[in-house]
Amino acid sequence: MISTERILLPVLLASLALAFTGCSRKEGTAPAPAAAAPTASAAQAVQAAPTTSIPPPPQLQARSFIVMDEGSGRVLAGLEPDSRQEPASLTKLMTAYGVFKALKEGRIKLTDNVTISEHAWKMEGSKMFVEVGKQVSVENLIQGMIVQSGNDATVALAEHVAGTEPTFVQMMNNYAKQLGMTGSHFMNAAGMPDPEHYMTARDAALLASAVIREFPQYYKWYSQREFTWNGITQQNRNGLLWRDPTVDGVKTGHTETAGYCLIASAKRDGMRLVSVVMGTDSMKAREDASSALLNYGFNFYESKLVYAAGTPLTKVKIWKGAAPEVALVLKDDLYVTSQRGRASSVKAEFELPGSVIAPLAADKPIGSTRIMVDGAEIAKHDLYPQQAVPAGGFFRRAWDTMRLWFH
Repeated sequence: MISTERILLPVLLASLALAFTGCSRKEGTAPAPAAAAPTASAAQAVQAAPTTSIPPPPQLQARSFIVMDEGSGRVLAGLEPDSRQEPASLTKLMTAYGVFKALKEGRIKLTDNVTISEHAWKMEGSKMFVEVGKQVSVENLIQGMIVQSGNDATVALAEHVAGTEPTFVQMMNNYAKQLGMTGSHFMNAAGMPDPEHYMTARDAALLASAVIREFPQYYKWYSQREFTWNGITQQNRNGLLWRDPTVDGVKTGHTETAGYCLIASAKRDGMRLVSVVMGTDSMKAREDASSALLNYGFNFYESKLVYAAGTPLTKVKIWKGAAPEVALVLKDDLYVTSQRGRASSVKAEFELPGSVIAPLAADKPIGSTRIMVDGAEIAKHDLYPQQAVPAGGFFRRAWDTMRLWFH
């Protein structure tokens, strides 16, 4: 019996010869335009009259500080941002990240009742004042950790998520690696002093940005001004919540050796900044320094959304697929931060494979884009198919197989 393939092959070859008469071997290669044009607002290069240069950042009495645009990740000012510092209760932001992860993944629930262990109850320093052997909900413990900075509540949550605090600390260090926190290491969940327990200002800003971005439903607790438990009302130690209505977080920290520390975040006119101040000499000093950094960033910089997640930036031809081409998109919104009053030209340059063969999964990158501002590369991001593309039928696969011989 003669197979279908043997019958069709001469016909396909003859058709192929006609189709490729005078054709270039580069047919089907996706072009890489100098600038993407997904929308009018994103594509147009807006030019503004030159403005005065940005003044230097404020001089602050702190061991280390940083202020970062949360949307673009651009650092606007900093002093020793990569020096290892004792984080004190800033540590609890990483503990919260681990707890929020467990909630998001369904491993724990806000309504879970946690039995308070003797280890948690005996924690020194700031307390929620939970009682050993009593049960407290995860939601109340989270507020005790965030608003009251309770070391007892923090350890109780760590034990509930991981069984023991040391096991939870391993998770904290793993999450730090995943987030790119290269200058941090944790030895406990609450921020108790230890020579091997440290964090950098840059890492703290990255962590705060991750909490804001990944867990908006839980971030609300960082703007809560007070919390009452066991008949005791304690106020949030972040005094900027009263001083600046645009501030909605994040976390304070203090020990004698760490000094007074503060991670703060504010949002004005759609732009969110995160500041970190470490090693000041008083509560007022950390608040004044944080306020100065936030005002500096908002006054002299602006952030623009140039490409929205899921907006087509370019297209590629697909071989052997159920569709002839697919649009490529970014997974996350792309922001660019520039001097206020001076919008720069933004271009997307593409690095694409020579041949893209189906099937394609929506979560597997295909090439990348280099984001250029005024001719300088500011970021590089993977590109993803806008939707999955399955393999085509038999005739499409056979036809494209032969066409690829000449490609």
